[in-house]
Amino acid sequence: MNKVYGYARVSTKEQNLDRQIVELEKYVANERDIITDKASGKDFNRVGYMSLRDTLLREGDTLVIKELDRLGRDMNMIKEEWNTLLKKGVDIIIIDTPMLNTKGKDTLEKTLISNIVFELLSYMAQKERDKIKARQAEGIASLKARNNGKGIGRPITIEVSERFMDAHRQWKAEEITAVKAMELSGLSKATFYRKVKEYEAKKG
Repeated sequence: MNKVYGYARVSTKEQNLDRQIVELEKYVANERDIITDKASGKDFNRVGYMSLRDTLLREGDTLVIKELDRLGRDMNMIKEEWNTLLKKGVDIIIIDTPMLNTKGKDTLEKTLISNIVFELLSYMAQKERDKIKARQAEGIASLKARNNGKGIGRPITIEVSERFMDAHRQWKAEEITAVKAMELSGLSKATFYRKVKEYEAKKG
């Protein structure tokens, strides 16, 4: 008999799983079939999810998650997990994005949905890169204007993005390495550490 499982994850021990679990209970009949993880440590260990994916989920089963990013910490991991689940014959229901649900879809429809997922992830990544570049360009132009066009002088101050704040939080919680935090925030080593100093000084 095919089963429906739910998966909920939060990034820090301080965050609460209740909001996700309440939504998952609308789809999952048995509470024990809702698997959860709370991040602990810098290596992004997901004991619950790995057990669910590799041991519990079987062909014909359904995995319900609240948001697409519950599958991984970055675009590549989400794509990898999506493909793994579909190859196992597992259907996916994403509560916040119903158009991506594969439940009840044929092979062609699932392929089309996968393409939409991957295009969406690529679009989100590109938009974030464009936003960072635009902010950097605006900062340089502003400094040049204040310096009579004679160069930018001192290093520019980069605005703090949600992407940086999330990477900074995970790094400080020792969930990821500094190198990974730089990668996630899209900053070079020197810029990342300068931004950390500015950000932490503002926070007090």
